[in-house]
Amino acid sequence: MRSIAAFVSATLIGFSGACGTTDAVGRDPLLDRCYNINSIKKDEKIASLLPKKLLEKGELVMGTNIGYAPAGFYARDGRTVIGYEIDLNKALAKLMGLKLTIVNAPFDAILPSVGSKFDIGVSGFTVSKEREKAVDFVTYANAGLLFVVRKGNPTKVSLNNLCGRKVSVQVGTTSESQMYSARDFCKASKNSPLDVLAFKEQTDATTAVVAGRADIMYADTPVSSFAIEQTDNQLEALGTSKDKALMGIIMQKGDKQLAQAVKAGIEKLIQTGDYEKIMKSWGVEDIMVKHPELNPNV
Repeated sequence: MRSIAAFVSATLIGFSGACGTTDAVGRDPLLDRCYNINSIKKDEKIASLLPKKLLEKGELVMGTNIGYAPAGFYARDGRTVIGYEIDLNKALAKLMGLKLTIVNAPFDAILPSVGSKFDIGVSGFTVSKEREKAVDFVTYANAGLLFVVRKGNPTKVSLNNLCGRKVSVQVGTTSESQMYSARDFCKASKNSPLDVLAFKEQTDATTAVVAGRADIMYADTPVSSFAIEQTDNQLEALGTSKDKALMGIIMQKGDKQLAQAVKAGIEKLIQTGDYEKIMKSWGVEDIMVKHPELNPNV
């Protein structure tokens, strides 16, 4: 097995007020959604909760899968990382008085590397009993899942029977595990097989359905909705959002100091209104939570 180090690549995040560059084509309109964190100041009480090792290095290393729009993805310049998870954690790090360093990694490589390569992992991780055995969670969103097809549903996909279809998903996600369960059902009921096309990157899962290589895509509701918005009406939702579940920032199991600091930081951002402004800026206010939870019962 190749080491995880072979896959990861550091991405530097600038801390100017808003993220923004202009290329030869002009300004990327998505950069205007970035939240200006200049007004956010270090909170000494929250910083005092941090583990000594983080205070000493002055840096918070975050593992994420860049390509999971609108949570975290590259702007048109191919360098600037933007999204609601990016803005939220930039704000969180500033409250802590730490420099945020973002490291790009495959989704399924992040969780096992929290505590060694990464201080935290943030990439739409759904809280589950199985994952809570390996890492601690602090929740920041509550999102469902949504199916997407090409405009007009040309292959006439029915959610009543996905057997015989090709569905695209991202590796390691809740949508992938649910589609494998659906595949098992098709096999057990002796129907035509469900072909699950699992991609390392969410962008590839989206491209597969746009190009017609997949009949349907299944992803978190914010991801599916953003894909519809950004593909110039080439896609549309099939059905409604379902199976809402909490998502959280993950960290090493048992790191109580970091978990309490992250929880306090999210609470502060909710109280100041910065959390709501970030989520609304990216059009994901429907997944907001009223309060963060540490390792909720699911």
